[in-house]
Amino acid sequence: MEPERLKNYFTINKVQKLAVMRLPVHSADIGYVPSRHFVFCLVSTYLVCFTLKCAQAQPPKVNRLSLQQALALSVTANKTIEKARIETDIAEEDVREKQELKLPEIDFHSAYAQITNLTEFRHGLGDKVITHTIPVIADVTTATKMPLYSGGRIKHTILRAEQAQEVAGMNLGKTINDVRIDVIGIFLRIYKMMELQKLILENINEEQDRLKEVKAFKAHGTVTKNEVLRAELQLSDMQLTLMTNKRNIAIGAHDLQTILQLDENEALEIDTTGLLATPLNVLSQEAYAQASLKKEEIRMAQQEEAIRQTERKIVKGNYYPTINLFAAYAFNYPNYMFFPPDPYLYTLGRVGIEATFNISSLYKNKTRMHLADKRIQQQQVQTEIVKNAVSDDVFRKYMQLEDIRDKIAVTEKASSQASENYRIVRVKYLNQLALITEMIDADNALLQARFNAVSARIDAVMKLYELNHASGLL
Repeated sequence: MEPERLKNYFTINKVQKLAVMRLPVHSADIGYVPSRHFVFCLVSTYLVCFTLKCAQAQPPKVNRLSLQQALALSVTANKTIEKARIETDIAEEDVREKQELKLPEIDFHSAYAQITNLTEFRHGLGDKVITHTIPVIADVTTATKMPLYSGGRIKHTILRAEQAQEVAGMNLGKTINDVRIDVIGIFLRIYKMMELQKLILENINEEQDRLKEVKAFKAHGTVTKNEVLRAELQLSDMQLTLMTNKRNIAIGAHDLQTILQLDENEALEIDTTGLLATPLNVLSQEAYAQASLKKEEIRMAQQEEAIRQTERKIVKGNYYPTINLFAAYAFNYPNYMFFPPDPYLYTLGRVGIEATFNISSLYKNKTRMHLADKRIQQQQVQTEIVKNAVSDDVFRKYMQLEDIRDKIAVTEKASSQASENYRIVRVKYLNQLALITEMIDADNALLQARFNAVSARIDAVMKLYELNHASGLL
């Protein structure tokens, strides 16, 4: 800045400052020349503000993500998978807890008390005899009990916990596959909308060129104002469709960020390079049907059936006695083994075997056994239901994939036909041999045909992933 302009700048700035402060402005102030310190502070403030503005103007960080990267990230970042892992850890700890049932139980007991004299009422309340006792009583006792036999209840309780742990592991695999197919679905849905975005933008450019042509025809008096309005209306419809599609893409990106636990403040860009170039490796229907028999849902149902069998064995163990090895050792004061008691500390130990049998289980346990049998039957039916559902899902996905594969050639041919039809109608329209409505119809038909061709290829990839997921091959 030139010296004279710099001087005027600070002069005007000071006048404004004084006006804001409602201070009188003297004529002598107009010629005020700022000090070097004031200039330095002002320039520093300007540089700081400029730096902050530039920092705010920087574009947000962009995460570029391919489908394989998204799938790998989902296994480590997704909260649903994390919850399934925690449930697996809980099942593992439950097994350790049940195994501790085989360990001996050790109890420690200690007591100290002050006692009164012993008063006997021999012939009513008026005839009493008082016997002086030792006023202190105390004991320290340690007892141990080791299970020797429990009718198989401990063994089968541990087995049930191990079977539940296997179910938790299967559920973790199922959860991972479910999240993966969700990620694939969101990813390909965004991809389809991105392809639609390209087509809409191309269509808008064509609509804008057409509107210029129609306005030029209107200027020469060869078309009516109605055709101009129709062209403008068509352009407005395409712009509205573009805005809606942009918001749908943003919604899909937010869904993907949520399922992958990505920072919502960072932009997300998906990498679709080579996504449709991979050939569709489709197996036979019989191969998918055989693979589905090992799917997590079926194996979990079969394992639940095994758990019900184990629970029946646990219930059956109530018919048998419980045998424990026990030992105890105690320090006692005073010695009440004799009477009158001796005021001496003494020890006493015991070791032996005890057997316990609940006689009421002979008639109460029958109902529990019937209930256990019914639960086994229920789970067997549930296993068959799961098998049928998986089989139907595999067959349905296979037929849908075959249908989409057949449609790909048809949609590509329809796209070529719509493109040729649009070219013919455009030539007619430029030669004033077709109406604007025919041009718009041809344009819409071309846009729909091109989108159907792209959509069919993306749907085929998605349906193949769904078929692999349904058959347990994802």
